[in-house]
Amino acid sequence: MDHMYDPRLIPFAKKLRKAMTKEECHLWYDFLRDYPVRFYRQKVIGHYIADFYCSQAKLVIELDGSQHFEASEQLADKQRTAFLNTFGLEVFRIANNDVMQNFSGVCEAIDHLVKERLPL
Repeated sequence: MDHMYDPRLIPFAKKLRKAMTKEECHLWYDFLRDYPVRFYRQKVIGHYIADFYCSQAKLVIELDGSQHFEASEQLADKQRTAFLNTFGLEVFRIANNDVMQNFSGVCEAIDHLVKERLPL
């Protein structure tokens, strides 16, 4: 799926790939990198950069730190999700502490979502 995107975000996305959080590193290196369906890291979609993106399943995975629980961030997240939904993308938000405290549960949830969203 080809999304209109802001090419000015590409250099920033590349920097984010090199400076992933410990939670992003854990999810990427210990699960998503070798997952049978391809995921991309820090993928530019429109005027946003998705933490992880699977084009086949039309799935965006966002890892949320504590700042995402503030009212202003929650509004921004809703706007971001609504924008991504216009492309038929599902946005799955995961709290950073869930990645660190319930990694197997997070992986199972992602696996279930991918399988549910893959075309028949």
